[in-house]
Amino acid sequence: QVQLVESGGGLVQAGGSLRLSCAASELTFSGYFMAWFRQAPGKEREFVARITRNPIGTYYEDSVKGRFTISRDNAKNTVYLQMNSLKPEDTAVYYCAAAARYYGSIWSEYEYWGQGTQVTVSS
Repeated sequence: QVQLVESGGGLVQAGGSLRLSCAASELTFSGYFMAWFRQAPGKEREFVARITRNPIGTYYEDSVKGRFTISRDNAKNTVYLQMNSLKPEDTAVYYCAAAARYYGSIWSEYEYWGQGTQVTVSS
């Protein structure tokens, strides 16, 4: 059974940093595009960042460009999201997702999801 397990969330002050991790199991990890999404209370799930199977191509939602960095280590079956200069509006549950044939921003096109990790940024 495929599992994606996120970790690294927490409470941080505005301007601080967090590094999220998502470890995959029972998945041919290097064969999947990976992405991070987030969902704030009362809002729809939104795309944050994605990365190609080989960790060369990345793409970011405009509001996180220059602050967040997505990366992956295929040897460790793990994808990361380094978040710097955090803002209160970044507060959300962050999810990692995997897709075998889709490299885009539509959350419903991703096949596998983690349980989410809470990120709270205080002002």
